[in-house]
Amino acid sequence: MKKTVFIFLLSLALVMTVFAGGGAQSGGTAAPKASAPLVINYMIDKDTPFDGNQAVIDAIQRKLNIKTDVEIRAGGTEGDNIIKTRLATGDMSDVFLYNTGSLLQAINPDRNLMDLSNEPFAAKLTDAFKRSASVNGKLYAIPAGSTMAGAILYNKPIYAQLGLSVPHTWKDFIANCQKIQAAGKTAVIASLKDTWTSQLFILGDEYNVKALEPNFPADYTANKAKYATDAVARRGFEKIADVRPFLNKDYMATTYDQAAGMMANGDGAHWAILTAALTTINTNYPDKINDIGVFGIPGDDPNNHGLTVWISNGIYIYKNTKVPDLAKQWVNFYVSEEGVAAYSSAQKPDGPFSIMGITLPANVYAGVKEMQPYFDQGKTDVALEFESPVKGPNLEQICIEVFAGTSSPMDAAVAYDQDVQKEAVQLNLPGW
Repeated sequence: MKKTVFIFLLSLALVMTVFAGGGAQSGGTAAPKASAPLVINYMIDKDTPFDGNQAVIDAIQRKLNIKTDVEIRAGGTEGDNIIKTRLATGDMSDVFLYNTGSLLQAINPDRNLMDLSNEPFAAKLTDAFKRSASVNGKLYAIPAGSTMAGAILYNKPIYAQLGLSVPHTWKDFIANCQKIQAAGKTAVIASLKDTWTSQLFILGDEYNVKALEPNFPADYTANKAKYATDAVARRGFEKIADVRPFLNKDYMATTYDQAAGMMANGDGAHWAILTAALTTINTNYPDKINDIGVFGIPGDDPNNHGLTVWISNGIYIYKNTKVPDLAKQWVNFYVSEEGVAAYSSAQKPDGPFSIMGITLPANVYAGVKEMQPYFDQGKTDVALEFESPVKGPNLEQICIEVFAGTSSPMDAAVAYDQDVQKEAVQLNLPGW
């Protein structure tokens, strides 16, 4: 009897299971489960501001149902070694952030990176970015953020008070400095406690060098051009010497953050710096950010006033990723109008984007708005480090000596030529 009941109950359970399955297959009322998101791995360094990236990542998940697993790596030399090791061992994330420019060649892009040259979004990228993210004619990256420039920040209330106009030649710039000094104000801020800031007058002068000598980067890399024998290239060192009479008294002890405060509070009129300083000023002095304007370091031709641009880092696709189509969708969205809008909603750009047809948001910094016409008029060129691997490690100290008056511009040029010689030999560059 017990055995008969057991068999009956087992048969009944099987029948109910069949009907339950049939009901689901034929459009039963059971709610379908949402599909699990697809996953991309993205590696970024700890020093890169993440708010803009996070906003794009969130938009990608909403729009494409692609979840991004973020891996944070170290910055600097340690982070550079992590990238090289991971590529060498075949353990790289699907997409990752890395330098554009000369350092790109060091990670063997042909072997390790996906060629993006023929992707539809490649046509939207500016030529300047594509040159900086390409090797042997192949494009390997999309821009990870906005550009920035090596330029002169200026205090607009001081300019208005003294009736000054943005100078379009170096002579006019010095004339403005003289008027500002005569009014009892500091004309030029230097922040040499943070030694890297000493380089901007020479690095930011690259537009003017290229305007007169378009082949300078190639000749310099091939050891055919020297600062000591090239008056055009040497002009940057001379500009440091020219501003010495106008510096803040404690320029050797002034930090980057202190200089940002001086600019914001009108304690100085000019500061040669990367325009990423606008974000620093906005963070610490948000009520003063629109008092800060930007102009390119002037040359000597009033009709050719340009801007030297630092290209953003790139986002690369690992060549051996297991999800190549997914990775392409991810980077395509990043440089779309929707992607850039998401980025800008969370992080104000430090310069225009390297994407054609992108309009800067209305609430962008006033200084960035002043940069846009240089881009619109084709009056930009990239910093030398994006076109040549030759950069001596002692440039900061050489520039500081010119600021201090212990070294002349010619002495500095000779010293820098010797400095880069060592670097080029270590890189085993032809012609050195």
